Amino acid sequence: MSGKRKRVVLTIKDKLDIIKKLEDGGSSKQLAVIYGIGETTVRDIRKNKEKIITYASSSDSTSLLAKRKSMKPSMYEELDRAMLEWFNQQRAKGNPISGPICAKRAEFFFYALGMDGDFNPSAGWLTRFKQRHSIREINIRNERLNGDETAVEDFCNNFRDFIERENLQPEQIYNADETGLFWKCLPSRTSVIKGKCTVSGHKSIEERVTIMCCANATGLHKLKLCVVGKAKKPRSFKSTDTSNLPVSYFSQKGAWMDLSIFRQWFDKIFVPQVREYLRSKGLQEKAVLLLDNSPTHPNENVLRSDDGQIFAKYLPPNVASLIQPSDQGVIATMKRNYRAGLLQNNLEEGNDLKSFWKKLTLLDALYEIAMAWNLVKPVTISRAWKKILPTIEEKEGLDFDEEDVSVATVATILQHTKGLENVTTENIEKWLEVDSTEPGYEVLTDSEIIRRAQGQTDESSENEEEEIELIPEKHINHAAALQWTENLLDYLEQQGDMILPDKLVIRKLRATIRNKQKMTNSSQ
Repeated sequence: MSGKRKRVVLTIKDKLDIIKKLEDGGSSKQLAVIYGIGETTVRDIRKNKEKIITYASSSDSTSLLAKRKSMKPSMYEELDRAMLEWFNQQRAKGNPISGPICAKRAEFFFYALGMDGDFNPSAGWLTRFKQRHSIREINIRNERLNGDETAVEDFCNNFRDFIERENLQPEQIYNADETGLFWKCLPSRTSVIKGKCTVSGHKSIEERVTIMCCANATGLHKLKLCVVGKAKKPRSFKSTDTSNLPVSYFSQKGAWMDLSIFRQWFDKIFVPQVREYLRSKGLQEKAVLLLDNSPTHPNENVLRSDDGQIFAKYLPPNVASLIQPSDQGVIATMKRNYRAGLLQNNLEEGNDLKSFWKKLTLLDALYEIAMAWNLVKPVTISRAWKKILPTIEEKEGLDFDEEDVSVATVATILQHTKGLENVTTENIEKWLEVDSTEPGYEVLTDSEIIRRAQGQTDESSENEEEEIELIPEKHINHAAALQWTENLLDYLEQQGDMILPDKLVIRKLRATIRNKQKMTNSSQ
């Protein structure tokens, strides 16, 4: 008779490892044997996967997750949710956080949530709050976090020691960062138009997306942009397969990056593409992704490849604003390229700006922003790392003479744009910088934090998204596509000023469609 199995209590990290193995096709029976637990326990972990991942993602410490064995809730769950949301936002902004500040804010949320009883935000409460969410430390001295030059030097020295220990080359060091983009933002003689709104007016969520750039320190490997829009299937996409877009497209009801999307991007896009790139360069398939403390970035323990060789590392809150590579001109250059490209397209099509604005769709914008990202030169990205890796410029032997899109460049284009010939330099600068401080994550007011902590959602925005998505798709068969290409070729032949490469592209497209048609006919 076999003895009774010894009771095993798993840590949060153990549960995360089991979830990863289950996602990779591991069986409950095998995992039960490996971890010395029952199959029922494995099934329970699978059932509570999202809850475990969400808890771990909001945690601040990998080492504490390796010790913590439960997700025991606070007796004041709504207060706990509100405080965690507030804490993450303050940390992401680089605002000072101290014990007294936390206590004062907790007391405010307690009464604002209409909770019963007496509440004393004591030192004991703060300790338990930190333990529940694996928060390493709260800045007790309440010094200003932004612009901490001493902390920058300390981090850079530690990071250089880290990459030396890990034997990482610049090709293996990546940075990713999100930003908001008002994609339908066009210049005006008197103001800047955000979609249908002016700078001083409200921001139109319909014409805003979140963009995430990611590249390695050499700038030679730029991943496709990650774009988060509001609708799963925007009207302009029609029958377009999102997998064929020039960007990695995700949807979220407010067009914000969130923990779930970021994790999907890391697991399904970042890790495979980095492995492929490093393999092509004959380098070890090992890399680090440097991130800031955005509330949408999961814990380091969640952002890790199966073999642990590709992982994330975080910038301290008090240095991110000063040295995050993407914020050192990379994102700004991409946005300037995008807006200059829009104007150039308008000029080439010979439209007045109003007509161009009406026709501009999200699909058009995605192709234009992808082109704008392609135009960001490796030297721009490599230069952005010079505070963290000062030797990279010399090592890579890069030429730093480069010409970015300037106000003068845009002014020259506008001189040929009907109705905007006399736009001032000041308004051009405002237009180019209109979303320079727009975050990629949702910044909540106290009232919104309270509603979210109470489980309330914005029903109107959810209904609006559903309305956008319920659009019938138009199927185009091979015969129709072939006829259109024939007509287009006939048109090009009649135009005496069309260059040969344009005709060759359409001819190649016609051949591709013909082959697809033959394959379809032969399989029927």
